Amino acid sequence: MTTRKPSTRLIHTRGTRLDPPTVNPPLERASTVIFSDPEALYSRKPGYGRMGLGVHRELEAGLATLEGAEHVRLTMNGLSAAALAIGSVLDSGDHALVQDSIYGPTRRFCERRLKAMGISITRFPTRADAAALAAQIRPETKAIILESPGSLTFELPDTQMMVGLAAEHGLITILDNTWGAGLFHRPLALGVDISVQALTKYVVGHADSFGGAVMTRRADLAAKIEACSDDWGIALGPEEAYTALRGLRTLETRLARHQESGLALAEWLAARPEVARVIHPALPDHPDHALWERDFTGSCGLFGVVLNPVPEAKLNAMLSALELFGMGFSWGGYESLIIPCDAQLNRAFAPEPPFEGPLLRIHAGLEAVEDLEADLDQAFARLT
Repeated sequence: MTTRKPSTRLIHTRGTRLDPPTVNPPLERASTVIFSDPEALYSRKPGYGRMGLGVHRELEAGLATLEGAEHVRLTMNGLSAAALAIGSVLDSGDHALVQDSIYGPTRRFCERRLKAMGISITRFPTRADAAALAAQIRPETKAIILESPGSLTFELPDTQMMVGLAAEHGLITILDNTWGAGLFHRPLALGVDISVQALTKYVVGHADSFGGAVMTRRADLAAKIEACSDDWGIALGPEEAYTALRGLRTLETRLARHQESGLALAEWLAARPEVARVIHPALPDHPDHALWERDFTGSCGLFGVVLNPVPEAKLNAMLSALELFGMGFSWGGYESLIIPCDAQLNRAFAPEPPFEGPLLRIHAGLEAVEDLEADLDQAFARLT
């Protein structure tokens, strides 16, 4: 049989079904699972509702298809997925290398919570070469923690180089794949050991639910992830699992529109006199465009914009004048968003090249691009 396309495979996962079957799996709200004999009570899984029921199994099957994983563990949000992946492979006394531009709350977890667990970290520039990174490896180093592209500033690590270095030194690689959503980027196929997603973003796709997932092809790592998840009591509610599964069915269709709108908006912004530069990995002038072409098959709707220098009062006036772009955290839903980023960069290494002016992060939603451009155009008038 011919290999089916991603849109087909994401729709035709098969898990629990009613008799007669329904298109969507049943939503089971249950904490207690009833068993008919004592042996099954302690041997059959799931033994408790926290471990997930039918809708969870089907979501796991869909995510495994999406990312090319053999094992999937669901969590309540993206941060808990990153924390679970990291916490499951590190013990007291270990050391980890952490990409400087990873998602801020994940970086905070590494700096604050890992320290409390007796685990040390070293932050490294996203574009560090193999020699510079190898010089940071210690006998107790166990993992390299990545995100591609990096949050807010959209640098790309050389993932294939990192994977080779990790294999040489016996390290585990963990990569946050939320931007690529598993559809445009498949880190497990590149040799990454653990892929993490915030399902809250593109998988859910409607800004109305939370979720996270930890995915791997390695049975030994899956066992550690499962044990850590059980010990920490990590779970995803049935309604949230159902919402994520529903979003997964339309992921390819929605991402194609986000990609199209994001690129159109990025190119329009690059020609504006108010803009110093656009930071979008799919644009040829991005410093890491060659890595994006090698490792990705597409782009989403999230990118950065650096404005020319402007007083803070005028920047605030411009942002307040926007009508279609909401100012709010998160992204991946149908609505367009914009936030100023300078207050939350908190990087150990300054971006290269330095930003000429304020940094904005834009998420291109599903509105008409012409309307988004008109909204930005009228708001830019406040900068003069």
